[in-house]
Amino acid sequence: MARIEFAQGVVEESIPDVRLTRSRDGSNGTATFRFESTKILDSGNTQEVTGMYLIDEEGELVTREVKCKFVNGEPTAIEAIYVIKNPEEWDRFMRFMERYAKENGLGFTKS
Repeated sequence: MARIEFAQGVVEESIPDVRLTRSRDGSNGTATFRFESTKILDSGNTQEVTGMYLIDEEGELVTREVKCKFVNGEPTAIEAIYVIKNPEEWDRFMRFMERYAKENGLGFTKS
């Protein structure tokens, strides 16, 4: 089962908006995840956020670039950036996203 966690062992149930960028030569890229009304924010315990963990049967992809967005002092969203450094990492990330998308009924639109 492909899943996303912000605190290890706590599966995030909200579905993110994901934006991908890739260099022209395909050697690197970034994936920007934006989550609205997440399980971790709803609990009010943003200190538990230790990173974003993308977990599937192949293992775990981790980023520590995770930020909470606040409005009037209240956490409203989480934004995380996963940096992809080479074509092998891109392929691994895309395998995770295909599994995650299939399990959550997501689609892909190119802009």
